[in-house]
Amino acid sequence: MSFYEDRILPHIIDKACSMGQVMKLRSQVVPNARGTVLEVGMGSAINLEFYDADRVELVYGLEPSDGMRRKARPNLQRSRIKVEWLDLPGEEIPLDDNSVDTVLLTFTLCTIPDWQAALQQMKRVLKPGGELLFLEHGESEDPGVRKWQNRITPAWKKLAGGCHLNRHIADLLSVAGFEIRELENLYIPQAPKIAGYIYKGRAVKPAED
Repeated sequence: MSFYEDRILPHIIDKACSMGQVMKLRSQVVPNARGTVLEVGMGSAINLEFYDADRVELVYGLEPSDGMRRKARPNLQRSRIKVEWLDLPGEEIPLDDNSVDTVLLTFTLCTIPDWQAALQQMKRVLKPGGELLFLEHGESEDPGVRKWQNRITPAWKKLAGGCHLNRHIADLLSVAGFEIRELENLYIPQAPKIAGYIYKGRAVKPAED
């Protein structure tokens, strides 16, 4: 891992992902988590303040970046939520089959190199009928914005830790076999449209899986 990825990028990501409008959206999604939770791409643990401690028993925080885990220390110290770090990428989740009640994805799926493998791992560890809560940015429905997302993504990935601007999050979840139960799309106010088109909602693992 380069100096930029370990020491600089975590600060940039933390600032970008903790702006006022983004935190407002997080506050609408994270409290729905319950039971044993797997948070994929936990980053600096900025979601911790929104968990309902009466509904959540344990959070497994999957985060492969040493720099992000260092940034998380103050948030961990302030929180009542029990957290266990898993310092592996999303494609390698070291948990048993059907072992978590909720999977939480917030601004993470855009960066995972092999999203297919990662989503299959999330589906594997999620209990049948369990929920995957998501708050992600991705491909816009506006053709003009989408055109620029496709143009800029190759360079953007190099600066933003592998982040793709042009992934259609709902399609990715459906292809992986999740059933989307709620979906809201919107632009973050005052954010650049290429990076601010949001997919917010919840999906479930079918009970027969």
